[in-house]
Amino acid sequence: MSLESVKKQFEEQNLDLEVIELDESTATVELAAKAIGVEPARIAKTMAFGLKDRDILIVSKGDAKIDNRKYKDFFNGKAKMLSFDKVAEVTGHPVGGVCPFGLETAMEIYLDNSLKEFDYVYPAAGSPNSAVKIALDKLEEVTKGSWVDVCK
Repeated sequence: MSLESVKKQFEEQNLDLEVIELDESTATVELAAKAIGVEPARIAKTMAFGLKDRDILIVSKGDAKIDNRKYKDFFNGKAKMLSFDKVAEVTGHPVGGVCPFGLETAMEIYLDNSLKEFDYVYPAAGSPNSAVKIALDKLEEVTKGSWVDVCK
C-alpha cells in the first residue's frame, strides 16, 4: 500500500512530517484544497512524465500547467505524461495519490518554480485521501529535487 510506503520513508529517515489522512477525497487539486481548507494553488500536484530514457516526476503548485515550450527546451523533448497504469507501476501510488515520497522506483524529481510563492505546500501522501504539509526547503531536501521552470 503506497500510503504505508510514504509513512515508512518518513519513519526510516526520521522526518518530522505527519501524514494527514482524511475522510474526504483528495484525488484532485480542487478536492484536496476543499478537504484541507486551503487555496488550490497551495496543493502540490505531482505529475509523471516519460522521457526517452527515463521517467520523471514534476511537482508544481496546484493551479499551474505545464508550458510545452519551456518543457521541451529544458528536457529536449515533448511533454508526454505517463498512463495511469504506468504511473502506478513506477511510483507505487495510485493516480490521485501520486507524490514524490515512498516511491516504488527511484526517479528524478523536479520542483517547479511555481511552488516558490509559498512557504509550505500540501502534496499527496500516496493515497487519494491523504496529504502532508511540508515546507519548501524540506520538500527539496526530502525529494532531492532539482528546481526547474517548466510551468505557466
